[in-house]
Amino acid sequence: MKNILLIAALAITTISCEEFKKGYEDGKQKAEDRRETAAINKSPKVTLYKLDGGTVMANNLNLFAQGDTYKGESKELADAFFVIKHPKGTLLWDTGLPEMLVGQEPYTPEGGAFTITRKDSITTQLKGIGMTPEDIDMIAFSHIHFDHTGAANHFAKATWLVQESEYDFAHGEDIKGNSFYAPDSFNKLTNVEKLNGEKDVFGDGTVVIKSMPGHTPGHQVLFLRLKDNGPTLLSGDIYHFEQNRKDAIVPQFNYDIPATEESIKDFEAFAKAENAKVIIQHDAGNFAQTPATLN
Repeated sequence: MKNILLIAALAITTISCEEFKKGYEDGKQKAEDRRETAAINKSPKVTLYKLDGGTVMANNLNLFAQGDTYKGESKELADAFFVIKHPKGTLLWDTGLPEMLVGQEPYTPEGGAFTITRKDSITTQLKGIGMTPEDIDMIAFSHIHFDHTGAANHFAKATWLVQESEYDFAHGEDIKGNSFYAPDSFNKLTNVEKLNGEKDVFGDGTVVIKSMPGHTPGHQVLFLRLKDNGPTLLSGDIYHFEQNRKDAIVPQFNYDIPATEESIKDFEAFAKAENAKVIIQHDAGNFAQTPATLN
């Protein structure tokens, strides 16, 4: 009888400990959730505007992989860019394809790998959200490929936030004659702040540039802490479409493939840690599904 009572007591104690542990963990998680919600509610209001920098028809999709992953395939890609409005200033993230394309027929550069189009200028789109180029305080590119810098010279008065490695590459010899770049499209950006890694743009954690090199020497992504949409990541070109992300595939034309592979690991670890929603800037589906304005 004593043995039965002892076993019962031990069982009750074990169950009680397990229930206590579960209750403790649940309480701890709820407290963390409340602190995170409180932090978001106290943070300044940040607004993200999605704008259209054109369309890229990838006639040879296999350029976006190594080996023959996408051999014989083509895919339409978006070319999104964004305005981030904060009480302390306004940041422009990327600028889309060259504006000489506006009003023209689709253009296929030599080699035929891409066909590019752009329907609207950046000034017209800014006007649509009640802004002018003079309202842009800072400009940052995810990287300096021509499809991200096409309208940059409208913002000569803005401060250019750029990784030092990207800036040095932009003004070096290796860029010359490389058709992926159009240095003249951003040569009026002379007010420069060179970065060496992460940049908390407004000093409150709501808008953070994160260095993710590989696609170009100083490729970077943008993290936003939005009140309604929550933690949000703009991908730059760490990925070009959803399947790229699913398979962690690196384009064959990337500047540094091993560095890209490391950046992909860092990107995914950070996205998981922040439980961030990822917007793949070139993915046409992401572009269509992303609201014009996010808070």
